[in-house]
Amino acid sequence: MIKTDILIIGAGPTGLFAVFEAGLLQLKCHLIDALPQPGGQCSEIYPKKPIYDIPGYPEVLAGDLVDNLMEQIKPFQPGFTLGERAETIEKLEDDTFIVTTNKGTKHHAPVVAIAGGLGSFEPRKPLLDNLSKYEDNGVAYMIKEPEVYRDKKVLIAGGGDSALDWSIFLADVASEVTLVHRRNEFRGALDSVEKVQQLKNEGKINLITPAEVVGLKGEETLEMVSVKDTSTDEVTDIEVDNFIPLFGLSPKLGPIGDWGLEIEKNAIKVDNTLDYQTNIPGIYAIGDVNTYPGKLKLILCGFHEATLMCQSAYQRIFPDKKYVMKYTTVGGVTGFDGSKKEAPKAVVKAID
Repeated sequence: MIKTDILIIGAGPTGLFAVFEAGLLQLKCHLIDALPQPGGQCSEIYPKKPIYDIPGYPEVLAGDLVDNLMEQIKPFQPGFTLGERAETIEKLEDDTFIVTTNKGTKHHAPVVAIAGGLGSFEPRKPLLDNLSKYEDNGVAYMIKEPEVYRDKKVLIAGGGDSALDWSIFLADVASEVTLVHRRNEFRGALDSVEKVQQLKNEGKINLITPAEVVGLKGEETLEMVSVKDTSTDEVTDIEVDNFIPLFGLSPKLGPIGDWGLEIEKNAIKVDNTLDYQTNIPGIYAIGDVNTYPGKLKLILCGFHEATLMCQSAYQRIFPDKKYVMKYTTVGGVTGFDGSKKEAPKAVVKAID
């Protein structure tokens, strides 16, 4: 039986940052993740994708963000159960929880924080008759290593942040980048939209809107993509080496959806007026997995939610203690092994 103060389900950026905030309060954390390594989607799907909205980083690769978070939490020595999925939860008479994985590993904690991101997921695929023929032969649904597209002709379809960000990034890698979207308006960040427009004006990106991909051609590997201008119905064949449809992911909560939590549109409802607690006291949901009025699915929002969750968790674990969170210094922090580490330190006054 693995015992900890806060059991975090999901080792993505939000879950990892929760370890740091809990560590400042001297709370021990253990994380469960179905993936074989920490980092969630940032590690598994797009480690080389640039992220632009992390405070203090004009641009940081997703994989580098995970590396930095792992370095930040190192003094607090979190435990990990990786490659296993949280399967069942049992609430004991003392209001603590036992979470068991699909491989039978049991975890015991007074607080459970679900930071599962989008849950289990699979890419949304375009409805094209011969799509499967070209999968891994010119068609990919995610970009893990952008150097694969060095000096290649790449066509990206989509209108969200991933499509915009990768079009911008690959403009300096691929020999030719074409972005196709079914509408003239994009769903991504306004700054990214402006950058794509600027790159189009500079001749570095071919922008085709409103349009959609209607066919794929090639003998063994992909050679042509047929694009239809939806305003005129005119179809044009574009020579490409790679077609990358970025239409997002189809998320599924998996077993967590059967835990008696209040679910809305495949996300866990939480109380955002205080601490992001679910309808079951002691179980919190932070990051993309939760929903509440005004919710934004941004990493920095997950960081904020993790911070408030840890404050509430401290009060739940130590109901007889009062504390005042004063400020964060730039001095060393004491790790759980008693060693001094160079890391930020919260000044907390606890009163018995």
